[in-house]
Amino acid sequence: MAALNGRPPAEGSRVAVLGATGCVGRCVSAALAREGHEVLAVARRGGPAAAGHVFAGLDVAAVPPAELARLLTRHRVSTVVNVTGGWGTTEEEMRYAHITLVERLVKAVTLMDDRPRLVHVGSIHEYGPVAEPLAIGEDLEPRPATMYARTKLAGSELVLDATRAGRVEGLVLRAVNVCGPRTTRASFLGAVVDRLRAADTSAPVTLRVADARRDFVDVRDLAEAVVLGVASPATGQVVNIGRGEATAMRELVDLLVAASGLPPQAIRVEDGPIASKGGGWTLADIRLAGELLGWKPRIPLAEAMRATWETPAD
Repeated sequence: MAALNGRPPAEGSRVAVLGATGCVGRCVSAALAREGHEVLAVARRGGPAAAGHVFAGLDVAAVPPAELARLLTRHRVSTVVNVTGGWGTTEEEMRYAHITLVERLVKAVTLMDDRPRLVHVGSIHEYGPVAEPLAIGEDLEPRPATMYARTKLAGSELVLDATRAGRVEGLVLRAVNVCGPRTTRASFLGAVVDRLRAADTSAPVTLRVADARRDFVDVRDLAEAVVLGVASPATGQVVNIGRGEATAMRELVDLLVAASGLPPQAIRVEDGPIASKGGGWTLADIRLAGELLGWKPRIPLAEAMRATWETPAD
């Protein structure tokens, strides 16, 4: 087994991955296992995504913190990775997925005699909209403007506040938009994949693409950052994870179309507004990720778009 960034493989470390069957969670679980960690995959439903790991079917936001604490203690978990999240349409759904769940997770950790480290994956949208060409650094004061961003920020702040108070050892990774294998259908790129798969030369698919530039990172690069975050001594900090590039949405769609191999006459691309969880411009300053974690993105966007096309969401 190859070591990540030259590090020796982990020896017997047990890591609980919350949200283990989602696009990010299954990739994080696989990356941790490759590094020698034993993975406790926690999700509401199991299935092929949890294969090869110990699985616990649990809705973390619905159970008492003591129940989660007992589960983590029983499996002698040394680190908890939270990659849960939701694309709900109501404030109640967003609060449940992004705030209630984190509240119960933090409480569960504080109930344990041997408290595990907590690596929480947040969102670049927590900073709120920024003007082009600003690169978003961790020192930027968050001013979220959408319900999704506000609730994601609240969840991250719960982890950071508990860490400052000495109740947990937490690290927050704020990830940009994700692409690559099994990109969720709820995302713009996931929806484009579904539309392209339905394309027919006799009835061309029309894709509306926003005049926007956003930072995207392959989920496999994000998973590597999480693995490094698990091993890092860094605590009580926010670290941005992205490519550090703002790519035109039209370019991303063109790369997906090229990966699909569809004839040009099967697709029509038009300019048009697209609803976003953040703003029209995102560009992450990722220097701190390099300094603290020794991380940098490796996967080119063209390869990421091929994987997005070839390995769609289940």
